[in-house]
Amino acid sequence: MTDAATAAGSGPLQLYDTRTQQLRVFTPLEPDNVTVYVCGPTVQSGPHVGHLRGALAFDILRRWLTHRYGRVTFVRNVTDIDDKVLANATATEPWWALAYRVEREFTDAYAAIGILPPTYEPRATASIPQMITLIEQLIRAGHAYPAEPGTDAEGDVYFDVQSWASYGELTHQAIDDVAPAADAETRGKRDVRDFALWKGAKPDEPADAGWDSPWGRGRPGWHIECSAMARRYLGDAFDIHGGGLDLRFPHHENELAQSRAAGDAFARYWVHNGLVTVDGQKMSKSLGNYVLAQDVLAERDPLVVRYALAAAHYRSNLDLSAKSFDEAEAALDRIRTFLERVVRHGDYLGVATENAAFAAAMDDDLGVPQALAVIHERVREGNTALDAGDTETARVLAGEVSALTGVLGLNPLDAQWASAPGGAVPALDALLNELIAQRARARADKDWAAADRIRDAIAAAGVTLEDGPDGTHWSIS
Repeated sequence: MTDAATAAGSGPLQLYDTRTQQLRVFTPLEPDNVTVYVCGPTVQSGPHVGHLRGALAFDILRRWLTHRYGRVTFVRNVTDIDDKVLANATATEPWWALAYRVEREFTDAYAAIGILPPTYEPRATASIPQMITLIEQLIRAGHAYPAEPGTDAEGDVYFDVQSWASYGELTHQAIDDVAPAADAETRGKRDVRDFALWKGAKPDEPADAGWDSPWGRGRPGWHIECSAMARRYLGDAFDIHGGGLDLRFPHHENELAQSRAAGDAFARYWVHNGLVTVDGQKMSKSLGNYVLAQDVLAERDPLVVRYALAAAHYRSNLDLSAKSFDEAEAALDRIRTFLERVVRHGDYLGVATENAAFAAAMDDDLGVPQALAVIHERVREGNTALDAGDTETARVLAGEVSALTGVLGLNPLDAQWASAPGGAVPALDALLNELIAQRARARADKDWAAADRIRDAIAAAGVTLEDGPDGTHWSIS
């Protein structure tokens, strides 16, 4: 472990590894460059809140790894050629135009809640030669086979699961117990559990949705895309492979099998985030119970959305409701109010970048709920110090709160949130400042009754006024 990593926490970072089903001490292949591959969106239609939650989980992991190790090479792909993309295309919006439009929707939604752009964001269609090379390796090694010529499956290539004794190791299934994917086709397969590496072109598919290959014109299967892109951008071995819990099988199981069968060491740690649920069911486009990201971001401040999605442990399922966002908004208001109170007394003092309890929480499989509890405890201590007139202690604590919320991308005074679309704070600030000005004029005119009426109206709305030598300031009660 590097000096920087040691300084970030008193103990080692531990992450829950899906493959071994236990917490494992994280040790990167390169001490000063952590390598991460995360399965990005299939751009068939716009993002829902579940997509935001998954991307945010790995944004926080990336931020903590960066804090600890200094550099993270973070790859998140875009699946822009797929059965579902083709199915959603229309005569007026071909598949490639649909994919690009939806990709932009994902990018905008991610940016709105402060998710950092990846180091590399490859599109599947830009790595077709690498996929063909990988498939050829698998055929030569006896782990894949082309469908028989002259059959309706001609042009397809399949991975032979029976040829790989370790198949099922990620999800801990014996090969004889593995059930085929619910939507698996059987044409041309030796075993119904075999999966497509290459799909021969079909007469009813667009002519430009295919590429030339040794097996005829066609397109890649879903699973081979990620194996090829991970190898291309991170090499045959890298530190962490991430994605949603629903991707463990068959997608990640198949990725692991084909990459290992081709001779790659592939991912050393497998990290999966929990799902967003509605009444206990996974939020899913296929179930029709999803909430679109654009709808939530139109109704809620993006920082509130980020906090609400981050507040539960990343591996837990998150049942979102209006209450979740209300609680997040209240928590952020407490942090914001404290920092603004301190700023009125001067700059922060002795800005701390480390806090042992915070680091211990984050090192324990990204314990964000516990890390947030540490932050709110510092906020309470800081407010108590301010109330007692101890501004020096409060300014020290504010520096710590600012730094720790910054690590999580949750500092409400960060410039990126000041101009965030959909936020109500600027409008509220303008309204309250006008009322405060009216109260000040009434007091200057010695119209105490009017001044009291304005003060009482503001208090009834749940807002506290704080009169000081530099003027009157408001905060949410």
